[in-house]
Amino acid sequence: MNKVSIWIRSILIPLLTGILISIIISPYMDYGTLIQPAFAPPGFLFPIVWTILYILMGVSDGVLRSNELDVKQTNLIYYLQLFFNAMWSIIFFVLKWRLLAFVWIIILLILIVIMIIKFYEKNRVAGLLQIPYLVWVAFASYLNLTIYLLNR
Repeated sequence: MNKVSIWIRSILIPLLTGILISIIISPYMDYGTLIQPAFAPPGFLFPIVWTILYILMGVSDGVLRSNELDVKQTNLIYYLQLFFNAMWSIIFFVLKWRLLAFVWIIILLILIVIMIIKFYEKNRVAGLLQIPYLVWVAFASYLNLTIYLLNR
């Protein structure tokens, strides 16, 4: 596969995952109707932030793939965290299982840390590009837990 194809594929996979999940959860979106915790961002901010984060995921993956640094272990953790990321939205918004969503997002946080370490071992930039993702998901964990507690 040539480098252009690698980069297109690497960036499109997380973006298309985000778009698909957005389409799935859209009819169930109730963020604006929930009692919000302190520091809760406005709803319009989420698609902007997630688009940036999905692009950064793709860039990290592209860095590894274009330099032939992707291996089974990095691919496994990358796609596993992407799956957990996608499923969190379904658990939280579609199923409205907010406590399970909190447990799920903690697992996602752990997977992101492992992914950052594995990516960093292969390429420093690929690992560091995932720090904003880790910070955002940590913040989302706070939101998830406080929304659960405020809306029981």
